[in-house]
Amino acid sequence: MRLTAFSDYALRMLMYAASAGDRLITIEEAARAFNISKTHLNKVANTLTRNGYLKAIRGRSGGLVLGRRPEMIRIGDVVRLTEPDFALVECFATDGNQCVLTASCKLSGMFGEAIASFQSTLDRYTLADLMLTPRDFLGSPKRPAGNGAAHNVA
Repeated sequence: MRLTAFSDYALRMLMYAASAGDRLITIEEAARAFNISKTHLNKVANTLTRNGYLKAIRGRSGGLVLGRRPEMIRIGDVVRLTEPDFALVECFATDGNQCVLTASCKLSGMFGEAIASFQSTLDRYTLADLMLTPRDFLGSPKRPAGNGAAHNVA
């Protein structure tokens, strides 16, 4: 399973805003910090703002700030907001299920349990658990320990 770039960017954007404290951040500076498209981050920021995770301050000196305290932002809620679906197998899809095994297959129960466990784990964490300092956003990308595979969520 892999989270979409949209979810990845949403989590990074929230982590960046949290590290800034009360200081307003801009989409431009976050895009530079993560070396990602300002256009993509703008869409992410709009979604996060519409749902109260960020607050937009308009005007010449405007920017973005967290819309809630970090301990009030559950990671599971953010991922459910930003992921289009959790259809790991065809029969989970709301449209287009053509699987002939749907009526008797046991995969759906197993994958349903796995998704519930995944979401339950994310619900135990808040943005406060992921807090970083502004210095953490400088420098080169770090690979996670282990198999050397690129990480999907900051």
